[in-house]
Amino acid sequence: MESFNYEIEARERENHWWFVVRQKFFAREIRKLGLARNANILDLGTSTGTNLQMLKDLGFTNVTGLDLSPEAIRFCAQKGLGPVIEGSIESLPFTDNAFDLVLATDVIEHVDHDLKAVSEINRVLRPNGRVILTVPAFPSLWSLQDEVSHHKRRYRMKPLKEIVRQSGLREEKNFYFNYLLFLPIFVTRQILSRKKHQIKNENEINSPMINSVLKWVFSLDVLTAPFLKPVVGVSAYLLARKSSSTT
Repeated sequence: MESFNYEIEARERENHWWFVVRQKFFAREIRKLGLARNANILDLGTSTGTNLQMLKDLGFTNVTGLDLSPEAIRFCAQKGLGPVIEGSIESLPFTDNAFDLVLATDVIEHVDHDLKAVSEINRVLRPNGRVILTVPAFPSLWSLQDEVSHHKRRYRMKPLKEIVRQSGLREEKNFYFNYLLFLPIFVTRQILSRKKHQIKNENEINSPMINSVLKWVFSLDVLTAPFLKPVVGVSAYLLARKSSSTT
């Protein structure tokens, strides 16, 4: 992707209801972990660096990103967002037991071997280190957006928890989120599936008023989802911990 496309993507992530509220949600969940400001943190699939900026704003000083795209890496460097390494999440270019926290937010659905990727996360985590995983949920929501995003799959919570268990990690917290918009999104995607030639990306369906309303709805959603544990959601959240033993 050309540099100007990363600029466009970055601007969208600064204003679009989904990205804006999601970053605030991630920041709130990270604060709950009580990490030291010099904790070693890894962000997987950095892209335009929204997680890197969030972590910087939270005061963390030892953050590394990873992305497959040299152009994404150059973009983050130009923005002063810290070191970003080129590499695959299925074969992480880091030593064992290197990180206190790994962020894998909407990443593992892009790879062929998700268990291998999560096992790699387990490898690079320090004992008692944690990973925050988010993924697109429910195969029934598969749509044009998944195709343009190059997703391999969408997840139900039970299979996701099983992948985490098989990797050697211990799941601590899980819930679906974006549940308040589940039905409207499901219906909209069924309609859009019949109009592929007219819509190239779901993010095109927006306006300042829609964006404002959906930002309010999604904010309420992510505040209540951890407590209500809804049975459906457009996305799934899972927090897992590495064993205290390295053996």
